[in-house]
Amino acid sequence: MRLHRNLCFAVIDGLTQIFNEDQYADKVIQQLLKRDKRWGSRDRAFVAETTYEIVRWKRLYAEIADVREPFDRDNLWRMFAVWATLKGIKLPDWKYFENTPTRKIKGRFDELSKIRKFRESIPDWIDNVGLEELGEDQWNKEIAMQNEQADVILRVNTLKTSKEKLQNILFDENSIEAEFIKGYPSALKLKERANVFVTDAFKNGLFEVQDASSQLVADFLDVKPGMKVVDTCAGAGGKTLHIASLMENKGQIVAMDIYESKLKKLKVRARRNGVHNIDLKVLDSTKPIKKLYDKADRVLIDAPCSGLGVLRRNPDAKWKLEPEFLDRIRVTQQEVLQQYSKMVKPEGKMVYATCSVLPSENQNQVEAFLKSEAGANFKLIKDKRILAHTSGYDGFYMALLERKG
Repeated sequence: MRLHRNLCFAVIDGLTQIFNEDQYADKVIQQLLKRDKRWGSRDRAFVAETTYEIVRWKRLYAEIADVREPFDRDNLWRMFAVWATLKGIKLPDWKYFENTPTRKIKGRFDELSKIRKFRESIPDWIDNVGLEELGEDQWNKEIAMQNEQADVILRVNTLKTSKEKLQNILFDENSIEAEFIKGYPSALKLKERANVFVTDAFKNGLFEVQDASSQLVADFLDVKPGMKVVDTCAGAGGKTLHIASLMENKGQIVAMDIYESKLKKLKVRARRNGVHNIDLKVLDSTKPIKKLYDKADRVLIDAPCSGLGVLRRNPDAKWKLEPEFLDRIRVTQQEVLQQYSKMVKPEGKMVYATCSVLPSENQNQVEAFLKSEAGANFKLIKDKRILAHTSGYDGFYMALLERKG
């Protein structure tokens, strides 16, 4: 591979924004890809994937390059040189790469690869929490998998098409090959990464991009056409739209979130998906929740969490997370369980879900809820714990609870 100066500069600019200006990697990369209209798909893939890789391996590369935060541009070029050397890419004769100790880089990599926090490039505190909650064997496998690049998974919108039809459309119109995944009724996995957002199939609402594990949550909720369903932490609505397709657009979905901006995105997505049974509610007070006490057939609590099950997709999250956040979020998780469970009507059902792999955010929260006064009216029907290293997809947890009659 030959390195091109303008592409490398784009990567360095992106890393400056992510590491030093606390910006989110996905937003930065979206902007970078609009930088030069002459870039082809290979150029854009280089910028996106290289930026993500250096973000993912920040701690390891910084240690090898012997640089410390905050990183100036010279530091970032040193980290870039480490990335290129470990990839076996010949460094061009640029001033940024003068005196790069190629042999020393490889030796240092071998040395640091024996220590998990460097090998998997994670902060000490995350390593300690993972070790404590999952045990050494499971944590070793899980954190290693969280550093693998995630597959692109689509969820077919059954309101508009079928899995088989969508598979054929993508191949015929865009030469995109996708395969079925056993046990995931609405999922298609791309055989090779592709920008699916530019396809007519996406613009016409035939699918959404959604990880296979995430797709199991709506199925777990056991919805039926005609029900009244509340999605309490709807966000931009990936699971809301899946619920709507399972309900065949019949019945009512109340999609709630504390962020109006996210619900506006859901509105746009719903229109594209041909979904018209969603009511949007901004949670700016407790009124919308109190109005629904004892009224919902189904309630989904896709709870705020650490996101430690989806680090493959959000590698910068491990650098932005703080131990105090984890403490606060566990309190919030129990609060939303206590509060939102009141919307479930007698004999109705509720799903509590997170994209975390930590028991303290998952089964421990459900156990604490069931022992509480609010949880005394509920029983656990089943729960599912998904680890990335066993499933191949995102780490998730979901529990189905039923309110007693």
